[in-house]
Amino acid sequence: MNSVHASRARTHRALVVGLLLSVVAIAFEAIAVVTAMPAAADDLGNLDLYAWAFTAMVIGQLFAIVAAGRASDRFGPRPALVVGFVVFAIGLVLAGTAPSMAVLVWGRFVQGLGGGTMNLAVMVVVARLFSGHERAVLMTWMSVAWMLPAFVGPVVAAWLATTFSWHWVFFSVLPLMALGGGLILGPLLRADLAPVPRETDRTHGDARVLASGLMVAAGAAALQLAGQQPGWAWVALLGVAALALGLPVLLPAGYRPTGAGLAATVNVRALVTGAFFGAETFLTLMLVRAEHLDLRDAGLVLTIGSIGWTLGSWLQSRRWLHLRRDRIITIGALAVVAGLGLVALSAWLPEQLLWAVLVGWVIAGLGMGLQVASTSLVVMELSPQADLGHNTSALQVGEALGNSVIAGLAGTIFVLLNAHPTQAFGSLFVAMVIVAVAGLGFSLRIGVVENH
Repeated sequence: MNSVHASRARTHRALVVGLLLSVVAIAFEAIAVVTAMPAAADDLGNLDLYAWAFTAMVIGQLFAIVAAGRASDRFGPRPALVVGFVVFAIGLVLAGTAPSMAVLVWGRFVQGLGGGTMNLAVMVVVARLFSGHERAVLMTWMSVAWMLPAFVGPVVAAWLATTFSWHWVFFSVLPLMALGGGLILGPLLRADLAPVPRETDRTHGDARVLASGLMVAAGAAALQLAGQQPGWAWVALLGVAALALGLPVLLPAGYRPTGAGLAATVNVRALVTGAFFGAETFLTLMLVRAEHLDLRDAGLVLTIGSIGWTLGSWLQSRRWLHLRRDRIITIGALAVVAGLGLVALSAWLPEQLLWAVLVGWVIAGLGMGLQVASTSLVVMELSPQADLGHNTSALQVGEALGNSVIAGLAGTIFVLLNAHPTQAFGSLFVAMVIVAVAGLGFSLRIGVVENH
């Protein structure tokens, strides 16, 4: 029996190391692209597609999360994780060889398909193989792994973009992905990740679920497209209709927009994370064009902000933090509101309040570290084993939809007001604050969830 436990522990340790390394690779790509995108925009032009380079990835994630959630419930998370690795790598190559902004956007879309599949599968693996406190600790380590590249990624990305080309920002991720995948493969094959049988099948059929995922992804894209094309109100109506038809199938059973528990948790994750992502999409561009920083210094702002996220992720897992999990989420949402408020203030007063960007981004990062890990843990806590894939998918679908629609809103504001940079950046950051306030309100609807 002891040898069985020892073998299980070794498998878990090896699996954790591989997963963390893979998270580092994906996180490096994410933070590096934010840093290097101004250089890509200068090289490729077509600034109207700037926001699409970020939202296209999230739109790809929307469908991938749905498909991976279904596959994880049916077949276990192992196949989804392997497929996600391969597709993400293909997206890196496509983006790295992009000769135009349009091709870069398509490459980011393929990365979203792979990244969404991987993210969902990883969360199901964590929920299946680890106990309550182990999950909280592992979520902390994953948050640290996600944040670690932020301390070197912006500088490395700026160096790659200025010394060689922004294309190498994408190519540089491939070796890390290969190493992480190599470490994961063996432990993944040995781990007990067989699908959990249902007593009754309460979910919709596979075809309907996948069709709903396609409708939601198409709806998000339609809303962003309509926002940037005056006179295309009919496209916006089609987008709203697609979301209305597709979302009910993908959300937790019994979801209501004003509901408590899982419903409120999904709402918080969508709104608060969407507001942060929308702000991050344009933060580097604002620092380069309005604050007149170079790429390296603009990237350092992201690095400094990552300190807050790392601290928040660490705090949420501490046993001595005698706060209920729902209250941790509320505090995190409040910090995001406050931090984005400082960034918005600085955007209206360019070259006068750079300190407000630095302080605000640290505070917003602290809030994200608290609420992202905690919302994932609440879903794990409130979900039956057989519904983990579906409910984890619902949480990530909500996040991806929020990121896409809200960053698309920021992109629309930027395109409409681009002739007046101060108004453009100031208005879009104020809009992000308003969205985060809505998320804060929903955090009060989650209900009592103890911190185990």
